[in-house]
Amino acid sequence: MAEADKPKNFAPKEPHKLNHPKDTPIDLSHLAKCNGNTPSYPTYVAIKGTVFDVSGNTAYAPEGAYHANDFPHPVFAGKDPSRALALSSLKPEDCRSDWEDLADKEKQVLSDWFTFFSKRYNIVGQVRR
Repeated sequence: MAEADKPKNFAPKEPHKLNHPKDTPIDLSHLAKCNGNTPSYPTYVAIKGTVFDVSGNTAYAPEGAYHANDFPHPVFAGKDPSRALALSSLKPEDCRSDWEDLADKEKQVLSDWFTFFSKRYNIVGQVRR
């Protein structure tokens, strides 16, 4: 079986004990406050409208890999960067929620990211637009 044809395993090395997913409506203004810069707020990343709590991952904290000097503003935290994830992009202009017009290959990349996040982070709500 070719490497590309092998099924993908997105399970973390150590299983995470996750809470039951919530469907709490989260508006965009609240999501924006959950960007890792405000200590009194958790750190959230939304994918396809589903909001994940990534607070425990230092990559999304100030000085983290997705929130460091190279990026004066949070790249993914406090946003729904579905398009950027599908495109494997860190460009600010790609960090937006629309993704439905992308090619099937890019939609699969986005689905893979969704699966990756869902095995590691609690789902705390859904983006209300």
